[in-house]
Amino acid sequence: MSDSHSQLRLVRAGIDTYQQPVVYMHRDCHVCRSEGFTALTRVLARSGDREVVATLNVVVDDHLELDVAALSEAAWTILQPVADAVAVFSHPEPPASAPALRAKVFGRRLGETDFLALMRDTVENRLSDIELAAFITASAGERLDVEETIALTKAMLAVGNRIDWGSGAVLDKHCVGGLPGNRTTPIVVAIVAAAGHRIPKTSSRAITSPAGTADAMEVMAPVALGLEAMRSVVEREGGCIVWGGSVRLSPADDILIRVERPLDFDSDGQIVASVLSKKAAAGSTHVLIDIPVGPTAKVRSAAAAALLEARLIATAQALGLGLSVLRTDGLQPVGYGIGPALEARDVLSVLRNDAAAPFDLCSRALDIAGALLDVAPGAVVGKGRAVASKLLDSGAALGKFLAICEAQGGFTEPGVAPYVRPVLANRTGQVKAIDNRRLAKIAKLAGAPRSATAGIDSRVRIGKNIQAGEPLFHVHARSPGELDYALDYASAHPDIVEIGTGQ
Repeated sequence: MSDSHSQLRLVRAGIDTYQQPVVYMHRDCHVCRSEGFTALTRVLARSGDREVVATLNVVVDDHLELDVAALSEAAWTILQPVADAVAVFSHPEPPASAPALRAKVFGRRLGETDFLALMRDTVENRLSDIELAAFITASAGERLDVEETIALTKAMLAVGNRIDWGSGAVLDKHCVGGLPGNRTTPIVVAIVAAAGHRIPKTSSRAITSPAGTADAMEVMAPVALGLEAMRSVVEREGGCIVWGGSVRLSPADDILIRVERPLDFDSDGQIVASVLSKKAAAGSTHVLIDIPVGPTAKVRSAAAAALLEARLIATAQALGLGLSVLRTDGLQPVGYGIGPALEARDVLSVLRNDAAAPFDLCSRALDIAGALLDVAPGAVVGKGRAVASKLLDSGAALGKFLAICEAQGGFTEPGVAPYVRPVLANRTGQVKAIDNRRLAKIAKLAGAPRSATAGIDSRVRIGKNIQAGEPLFHVHARSPGELDYALDYASAHPDIVEIGTGQ
């Protein structure tokens, strides 16, 4: 198809729309007029032997010429146009999954073929963000049953890459989240790899938190490794900690996460499908899931944890994946730092056996590493934690971690934010509770995770006696404006750290 009436010259807009392909046209261009395109129309662009379905944004002033279409970074990467390229624009065919999407919105149960169609259209950009938001909302809460969760997980797995590590056990771990500073993964990977096991860890960037594992790890070493580079690191060192988005192990999940981020909610079904599709795609055989439980954690009660655990186990069995669950304390943050560089600092202090290292992070990492070593084939159950502790104390875990960093591209010490201010206690007493969600929000307002050095350094713990005027935590920021945003929020919510009468 090369009709001149539907052609426009391509330029690069230089606009990052994350993973969403967007095309920009002037409202008076001949393509908009002849095709009837309006703002947010889905358009099909073909250039050479490549094509992309993108969302149209309409330009109303003279910033864009009438014979030009500007592509967002995501659209440009997919089309990869040559110099002076043109594209032919048309209306795309309706997505094959439209009937399944509509059925789910109206409360019907979906089968495996329905979910497969939805996930295929998701990775092929056939569904707009509005349609994806509708699917996520229709699947939220308890609107996905166990069978649908299994079907969605299999569909996510089917539309991405899978790694085959050959024979033998491949260990992995995951935390369902909701607990600031709970950065055990780099420590656990280092210990398990030092014990001689394979642990190829793919991790996510922050969704609704001030830092994901990939964000914290990226402060210390490159994480955007492709599949072959990841394999090379694991073959060399036994483990890795890389960003899952680069290896496309569950690309549909990466796209759904992008839409979930502004919605700021998910569901048990979506959590399970997200986690286990990536674990199965990574070639894992034995997986440990950490579920922190607390009133301001993601999982708020023992009853909710039991429901999530049952769904995880049922889905893992359907995938042929060995899975165990460890419920942990989710009442308060773990470690001192909340934010990529601050959490990386804590990780290194534990691995280096620093006397001032956060005890709770160290203890939790040893619990998880020990539980994972206990489920490894041939392990003597109950001995894992002692093995983990020995590997940490001897420096073997630190050596392995630094070797993994070097294999991924080189180790870097975490940086420090230029602006730091304390938030002070307004009364004397004993710390009764800490609001994880609001504490995390302060770290995000300070600039985390976008600003790697931004976040919070929090040393208070439940049960600690504190004096009026004593620091509750320190806010770290890259700019005065971000610091002020965070401090204003902290001032407006003085009960983030609840102080009661001392005992």
